[in-house]
Amino acid sequence: MLEPRRYHSVRLDKDRCKGCTNCLRHCPTAAIRVRGGRAHILDNLCIDCGECIRICDYHAKVAFTDVMANVKAYKYAIALPAPTLYGQFRGLTRPEYVLEALKKVGFDDVFEVARGADIVTRAIREKLREPGQPKPLISSACPTIVRLIQVRFPDLIDHIVNIRQPMEVAASVARAEFCKKRGCDPSEVGCFFITPCPAKMTAIRTPIGQKQSALDGAISMLDLYGLLLPHINEMLQDPNYEPATGYGVAWATANGEANAVCPDNSLSVDGISNVIRVLEEVENDKLSDLVYLEGNACMGGCVGGPLTFENSYVAKDSIHKMVKRMPATHPDTAVPGSMLNKYPTKNDLPIEPNTAEKLDDNMVEAMRKMKRMNEIIARLPGYDCGSCGSPTCATFAEDIVRGYCNEMDCVHMLRDKLKAMAEEMVELAQSHRE
Repeated sequence: MLEPRRYHSVRLDKDRCKGCTNCLRHCPTAAIRVRGGRAHILDNLCIDCGECIRICDYHAKVAFTDVMANVKAYKYAIALPAPTLYGQFRGLTRPEYVLEALKKVGFDDVFEVARGADIVTRAIREKLREPGQPKPLISSACPTIVRLIQVRFPDLIDHIVNIRQPMEVAASVARAEFCKKRGCDPSEVGCFFITPCPAKMTAIRTPIGQKQSALDGAISMLDLYGLLLPHINEMLQDPNYEPATGYGVAWATANGEANAVCPDNSLSVDGISNVIRVLEEVENDKLSDLVYLEGNACMGGCVGGPLTFENSYVAKDSIHKMVKRMPATHPDTAVPGSMLNKYPTKNDLPIEPNTAEKLDDNMVEAMRKMKRMNEIIARLPGYDCGSCGSPTCATFAEDIVRGYCNEMDCVHMLRDKLKAMAEEMVELAQSHRE
């Protein structure tokens, strides 16, 4: 039985694709194939990491997010900016300037996702105090990493901390507080995350560990940057907002979460290839002395997201400078314990493994296909060159078994076959002369 098609923010613009195989070699879940001179993204393996967006020289991979026009579908709209947004504006000294600018471009209210990060920080620290937690607990903040674990490391799913993403917690608090203040119905309010990456958009449309997202959409930082900049530059007085802590704002950069949650016995890893190597060590029980693992798909953390405007190193430096100016109040102090019970902070559904890589639902048939795969792999040259349209010889063998291609799609096997045929023809011609 076929699984329902998943929503993906990352998509292919077929008119721009040249079939160059560059994306093929960089996809961390082997979710791309090149057939008929065009790339194809496999729905069941894509984790919306955006690596193909970064690497495509022809801009054939794009991220679909909401636009400002979608905001008008609601009577009231709340913007929930990721703290990464603050790092997009050079020389920015306070988050409040960005928050006020968001109201000027069409939002009725603004709620910092950094405040959601403060609440999540305290919730995770409470979780770490519970006995019997697996080591290390793995952050659930980056949906790309969670989906990576579902696809490639299903045995580590129990290590993922059972706490919602900061944007989800922030949306729940923002909607409740706005409705209480305005006396309106929650259905009249749209909550929109200002996102640095496509994975967050996908997580809203197809939530992980939740029946339904508390958010109604996500708008790319790239789309909003030009709208916000003139309002920030024109601001003459300091706006007044209830600020997040510096710890919550620092979640925008690698090690920000780990430093807030468990500074003494944690590890922060950024860049999806680096995260994969560390998860392999966790899977092999080589990091059981760690208490907490923060994984970021993007280099530098969320400031390195593919939907950001500013250079990630500049943005990271701006965030760090801003954090230094903020009060050093820890979320344990800033967030009252009652917040953890008042708003949903834990998942309401278990996180399940992605079974897309199963060869067959029938175990006997799956074993037969695996045997055939191994036989094909033994015949292949092992170059992993991608010229066949599959990322590796192993995935090529799997694609053959699944019926997507045949052995002669390998240029090396085709060359050997043609060479053998040519030799046979020469021998046949010589035998006829004799």
